[in-house]
Amino acid sequence: MGVMNELINAQGVESLAELLAEASPGKDWEHLAGAAAGLSPLGLRERTDHVSHALLEDLRQLPQPGYPTAARIFRSALRRPAFTGWVLWPVSEAAVTLALESGSDQDFDDCLALLAELTPRLTGEFAVRRLLARDQDRALRTIRHWTSHPDEHVRRLASEGTRAYLPWAVRVPSLIRTPEATLPILDALYRDPSEYVRRSVANHLNDLARHAPGVVVSTAARWLAAPDANTPGLVRQGLRTLIKKAHPEALALLGFAPASVTVTAPRLDRRVVTMPAELTFDFDVSNIGSTDARLAVDYVVHYLKANGSHSAKVFKMTSLTLGAGETKTLSKRHAFKPMTTRVHHPGVHALELQINGIRHSRTEFVLEAERVIP
Repeated sequence: MGVMNELINAQGVESLAELLAEASPGKDWEHLAGAAAGLSPLGLRERTDHVSHALLEDLRQLPQPGYPTAARIFRSALRRPAFTGWVLWPVSEAAVTLALESGSDQDFDDCLALLAELTPRLTGEFAVRRLLARDQDRALRTIRHWTSHPDEHVRRLASEGTRAYLPWAVRVPSLIRTPEATLPILDALYRDPSEYVRRSVANHLNDLARHAPGVVVSTAARWLAAPDANTPGLVRQGLRTLIKKAHPEALALLGFAPASVTVTAPRLDRRVVTMPAELTFDFDVSNIGSTDARLAVDYVVHYLKANGSHSAKVFKMTSLTLGAGETKTLSKRHAFKPMTTRVHHPGVHALELQINGIRHSRTEFVLEAERVIP
């Protein structure tokens, strides 16, 4: 995460202080400028909070502290093209903090408008979460209007900011409890002309699949009944988790009906894998039915856990159509290397194939830890 942390760096914070000084003549942003010196040991989210807290210290020392003054300064700074980039994340967080502290509906609504103004410079998807957590219904009334905004960044904010499991963002429990609440947003955007926006819609739908698969499948079915040229691809992306989980209705919706196939055991290029390395495997799949078969081909790695049990993770491989009696050889390489998101434990692992949600041919292999040369 070192490179990601530097998205908010000392030079950026110092520049932010200078820009805000230009936008508010006579105001000394000493706490904000001083925050530039304390960033080095912090991660990106911690840097955001650190800078936001310093910014709030300065804002609270203004002659008329509070949200309206802060919003006026931020809007003045927006007239400057240099007021952009990741340092605007703490700016948006500070604005939300002051709007929520005021308890004013007017400040709440204006803060949503401010995030829409800021988001073309740096997305407001993280800060908007706290407004949703405070009053989801009120926030959504405004956010739904963003779906017709001329700027693609604002339209994307409507979808991305309301995702159930947005990475790096705080959870909004009410969004998880009410999966139907954001459907009007997705319905308005799934045929958006911007691929940037459509990708967010697909990820939003995929988020919902974690806790509301029925809602996801019925929504995808509605979209496929009134598609444009991009809808099938978007739906495939939105259903990717359900396809990996072999959800029968999701598979059927994409045309992956139960098929008469035979699958050979995966042929491994080695039985002992010493990290870091790539395991290469191939296998044959044959359609023994009398009609064409559309196949979703995935593979499953059964990772050894510290307690000796295994954890299965499904990986997307390909999709294809096999004619009656046709056989095809498929191959894949899978990397085993140190990762921040997964601890690899030495010992017996396994590889398994998955065709249209049905598991086939589990084969074991041994994973060894990286050898340290003295």
